[in-house]
Amino acid sequence: MDINTTSLINNLHSSQAGSVQASAQLLVLKQAMNLQGQGAMALLASVQPPLATSGNLGTQLNVYA
Repeated sequence: MDINTTSLINNLHSSQAGSVQASAQLLVLKQAMNLQGQGAMALLASVQPPLATSGNLGTQLNVYA
């Protein structure tokens, strides 16, 4: 989902503070930023292998290059 946050911020800046439109735009902006954050975290989680669960090596620190 590609959301242009620059246009959302510009629209929010040009609207009256405290208006219903400004509140709705701010809510959409927050939701868009949350979705982008979730997507980034999912991408990072898919790239990094999990820590080892047994043995002496790899259970405390994951050094992955």
